[in-house]
Amino acid sequence: MPIAVLQKSSCSVARSLSILGERWTLLILRVALEGETRFEVFRESLGMAPDVLSDRLNTLVEYGVMTKEAYQEPGSRTRYEYHLTEAGRELHVVIGGLQQWGDDHMPWDDGPTVVRQSRKTGRPVRVAFVDERGREIPLDQVETLHTAAYPA
Repeated sequence: MPIAVLQKSSCSVARSLSILGERWTLLILRVALEGETRFEVFRESLGMAPDVLSDRLNTLVEYGVMTKEAYQEPGSRTRYEYHLTEAGRELHVVIGGLQQWGDDHMPWDDGPTVVRQSRKTGRPVRVAFVDERGREIPLDQVETLHTAAYPA
C-alpha cells in the first residue's frame, strides 16, 4: 500500500507505519535512543547505504520525529546531527517493546543485549499496559474497542 494511502487511513497503526515502517527506520531510532546523533555513526553502526540512511533520516525530520542540525569540525565541511524530538523520544516504548518481545520469543544464545532499568532505583523495568493509576494490566485483561471514528 502506498505511503500516501496509509497516511490518510483512519487506522493509527497504518498512519504510524507510513513514517516508521520502512526497513531500517526503527533501527535508526534504536541507535538515536542510545544517544547517537551523527550520520556517520548511524551508517557505521547499522552498516547501511548512505542514500537509504539519508532518505530515512529525511522522513523522520519531515514528520517531526527528529531535528536536523548543522555542525562543522575544524577543517571539515558542514555535516549534520539528528536529534530526537519529544515525539521521537516517546518511541522508546515502541523500541523497548520490540526488544522485550525479541528477548522473550527469539532469545539470543548469550542472553539479552539490552537491559532497561529505572534511573531512580536501578530496578529492571518492562513495557506493559498500565491503567490511569499506574497499575500494570495483564495482557489477557486488555480489551481493544473501536471508536465511532473507525469505519466498520
